[in-house]
Amino acid sequence: MYEPSSFLRFAEDKLQILALCFMAVVYLLKIRWILSFPPGRDRQATTAVFTNASKGAQYSLFNIAMPWAMGSTRDHPFLYIQFVIFHIGVAVSILMSVLIPYVPHLIAGKFAVFTMQGIYIAAVIIGLVRLARRISDPYLRAVSTPDDYFSLALLIVWFASGYAAAPNKPEAGESALLIYFILTAFFLIYVPFSKISHYLYYPFSRWYLGRTLGYRGVFPIKREPRAHV
Repeated sequence: MYEPSSFLRFAEDKLQILALCFMAVVYLLKIRWILSFPPGRDRQATTAVFTNASKGAQYSLFNIAMPWAMGSTRDHPFLYIQFVIFHIGVAVSILMSVLIPYVPHLIAGKFAVFTMQGIYIAAVIIGLVRLARRISDPYLRAVSTPDDYFSLALLIVWFASGYAAAPNKPEAGESALLIYFILTAFFLIYVPFSKISHYLYYPFSRWYLGRTLGYRGVFPIKREPRAHV
């Protein structure tokens, strides 16, 4: 029976735990900082008729799962599909980094490996499309920072390494697994300081925005049936 090297065992276990603890500490400090600010309050009386602050906040929070409710995704459904597949790739990669060292039998079957690799391929293609669009579109280029390019390029490499590591066959060579787990640990440390950490701010910003707009009666938007002419 093949015995993994001590370096691989460290990379897929202790290194991940240390990096995850570091990220958790940074995020806890960030959340504490966010909660130190008093929430804004409307000074006017509520003008809501069909909604209220609570409904507005909930609608705003889950707006990301309702592409028909946003003009940008309603008019550009392909971009929303890209967004979904790309983030599924992130979720699969995070899940795989936990399953391989602790319960590898859950993803040892050919179907599981084939499915994960298919998602990784799709995520890599979408990542390359997004990177090309960010470089070629003058409007996106104007608002992009070096971190945007670096994070996106690194995600593409991470997905590619996940594709190579998915079979989880260290006996055929440990390089693919080592690259994947080292990149995963790097992401856990780097993400809290990059724009990728936008998901931490998302629930706070969406909740307060929706609460304010719901209080004012404009969120969710009440859609009247179209009159037949």
